[in-house]
Amino acid sequence: MSIVGLLFPSRCAGCGGLGPSPCPTCAAALEPPPALEPPVGLDSLAALVRYDGVARALITAVKYRNSRASIAGLAPALASLVAADLSGAVVTWAPTTRARARHRGFDQAELLARAVARPLGAPVRRCLIRRAGAHQTGLGADERRSGPRFVAAGAVPRSVLVVDDVCTTGATLSAAAEALRDGGATSVHALVLARTPAREARR
Repeated sequence: MSIVGLLFPSRCAGCGGLGPSPCPTCAAALEPPPALEPPVGLDSLAALVRYDGVARALITAVKYRNSRASIAGLAPALASLVAADLSGAVVTWAPTTRARARHRGFDQAELLARAVARPLGAPVRRCLIRRAGAHQTGLGADERRSGPRFVAAGAVPRSVLVVDDVCTTGATLSAAAEALRDGGATSVHALVLARTPAREARR
């Protein structure tokens, strides 16, 4: 173990125990995602787990406590969901607001996209710019469906894989897909760590 590891031992963001994140116990507690249609504008959507329990704790830790070990621990499994015919797609992400990125010092969706692209050997680039608007966190389903808004960051590749942390109502990914298609994409797929069950997304 390195000196850094001795001084700052890794902890599981799910249970707080020493070790990798997620630890084997928390990884075993992760539930499969709900089988739902992809949001409007997407050709497909793959999710790793259901947004509940341990998954919620892990993703919350990434967003608000900079628990990057969880991204490293989950990214290879997320990358394994990418279909073989998407090997030529450019990986991008649905960016958070500039205010959130400044406050946190990072954009969790960008970190996740870069971590997913690595095992795929895929190119990754910023293809979207998020327009000013309300944060999605804490909003009700109706409010979520009215935003956010994106524009393409220049010319967009024909085939794009958009990465995000959670899909709730699908509004964020639909808005991202619309902007990407306006920018020149003809094939837009998405990959998320977790998907919220339909009955919870309607709240």
